[in-house]
Amino acid sequence: PEPKSDAQPTEPPMRPTNDVLFRKIIVTPFDIALFPFIKQSFSSSFDFCKDSEKRNPSENLGQVLFGERISSSPYKFPFNRTGTCIKVCVKSYDTANDDQEKKLAFLRKGIRLNYQHHWIIDNMPVIWCHNTGDGTKYCTPGFPIGCFIAKSGESKHACLIHPEFNKSHIYFLFNHVDITIAYHEDSGRNGGFARLVSARLEPQSYKHSGEGRLACNGPPMEIPEEHTEKFNVTYTYSVQFEENKSIKWASRWDYILDSMSHTNIQWLSIMNSFVIILFLSGMVAIIILRTLHRDIIRYNEMSSSEDAQEDFGWKLLHGDVFRPPRNRMLLSVFLGQGTQVLIMTFITLLLACLGFLSPSNRGALMTCAVVLWVLLGTPAGYVSARMYKTLKGVKWKTNFLLTALLCPGVVFADLFFMNVILWVEGSSAAISFGTLIGILAMWCGISVPLTFVGAYFGAKKKQFRVPVCTNQIPRHIPRQSFFTKPPFGIMIGGILPFGCVFIQLFLILNSIWSHQMYFMFGFLFLVFIILLITCSEAAVLLCYFYLCAEDYHWWWRAFFTSSFTAVYLLIYTVHYFFAKLQITGTASAILYFGYTMVMVLIFFLFTGTVGFFSCFWFIIKIYSVVKVD
Repeated sequence: PEPKSDAQPTEPPMRPTNDVLFRKIIVTPFDIALFPFIKQSFSSSFDFCKDSEKRNPSENLGQVLFGERISSSPYKFPFNRTGTCIKVCVKSYDTANDDQEKKLAFLRKGIRLNYQHHWIIDNMPVIWCHNTGDGTKYCTPGFPIGCFIAKSGESKHACLIHPEFNKSHIYFLFNHVDITIAYHEDSGRNGGFARLVSARLEPQSYKHSGEGRLACNGPPMEIPEEHTEKFNVTYTYSVQFEENKSIKWASRWDYILDSMSHTNIQWLSIMNSFVIILFLSGMVAIIILRTLHRDIIRYNEMSSSEDAQEDFGWKLLHGDVFRPPRNRMLLSVFLGQGTQVLIMTFITLLLACLGFLSPSNRGALMTCAVVLWVLLGTPAGYVSARMYKTLKGVKWKTNFLLTALLCPGVVFADLFFMNVILWVEGSSAAISFGTLIGILAMWCGISVPLTFVGAYFGAKKKQFRVPVCTNQIPRHIPRQSFFTKPPFGIMIGGILPFGCVFIQLFLILNSIWSHQMYFMFGFLFLVFIILLITCSEAAVLLCYFYLCAEDYHWWWRAFFTSSFTAVYLLIYTVHYFFAKLQITGTASAILYFGYTMVMVLIFFLFTGTVGFFSCFWFIIKIYSVVKVD
């Protein structure tokens, strides 16, 4: 059978030079739709060629939440049929016509902001490869709608690689594409079949002289800043097929990786993270194997209480170290939600690492994360209720309600507010009311009951066993130095985990906001494990220093020490916003930081949970080997 070969443009990615928010759009055939939050009084799409038989495939939950839209295009490629300079459509512009002038002005603005087409053929991204200034080859899954030369004569974006574009204050429109489709043909009992294995294109700009016979050569299609004459833009394409037996069907996505020279950066990130882990592991080993082990032996060999009174440090806090902290309810809720997010993230990254959530399955990653979060309400309720009981709490029903509603409610309210902005700005990327009701039904109908089940069994279960009893009268805490006070330790504790992940964070932000393809889930899963280890070791190390200073208020500090990494994440996203993106408009800025706050909250919960339970386990272990009368 002939493989499917209709070119289908997906949503255009936002480049770092665009001034609007990023993927939330709907696309008409061969059409980069108006990105939301650009207020214009004309049509909400570029004036490109449109398919007369528009087809829109159904989208899964992940695609809906990410705003991914796919539509058919008027570019038709019969299999293994070469075509040269095939006309698609003709667009006429007359500056005397207000509507056409507005469309032309919007086209100039899209070129100036480096808007891009995104096409897929047989579910594969069509990539554009070009040579950079240093001679290296760079490929991207999108190609620009055009480029322009500034008044100063400086070339912008794609004009840098087209030396024939040399007129100042001129816009050049890419109205022609040369497409090369590679296929792999297999012989079989039924006469064999062919499968498409790669698709590449080269955007070109031609000023077609006539409509009768198109040659697809000559001077580029220029659009001056101010035009007073009527002119036409003819969109054309050429297509050729070539057989490639070296590319197998199972590895047909590998050609996309040729462009993405992130491997060296990834290995640099891994090596940087390993250095940090070795440093922390060495510090923890010194404490546990030398200092801590020596203290335990010396303390257990004391013969009288007078000897114990002369001692100092963490050994004297056995009667207060498990004293319940303030705001125990909120702490247990954070721990329950953090456990839910931690398990969800681990399973999602593991599945992606094993290849079950590959980029070819669009929206699968987001769909898997949402479904797992809904189904993991039971461990959240269980951990929250049991920890709350360990902290001598008695209002387990209130604890259940806060666990089920607090953090998810904050996320839902934030997303709803973002969606309201999309509605107000008239963006077609706004989630429909029915989808919002469906998400609310999943939350209230599945996640909340599962959280109640976990909370019920957690409340019935015995509290976490602690090795020592708590005195009735709190022990006096000595005056602390600047280095043992909470702010200093918490800020230091968040630096090391952030240092392990900031390179991956840059790639992820590029993937989300600049719509670059992220595919190295193996590296991401390894960095995630390194992050967990670093958070644990940093929290344990600083917790030991607090106890040595005879300060037993470790509960919230253990949580904040590792969760403060989220604050550095927030600072980095602010830096990324001002240094890497050029976004104008209040609505776009609000949306960027609104979605960013969801990421920061998720990061805050699971890193804090990892640090807390690491310290909790560490303190139980060291006080279980101390002899207490």
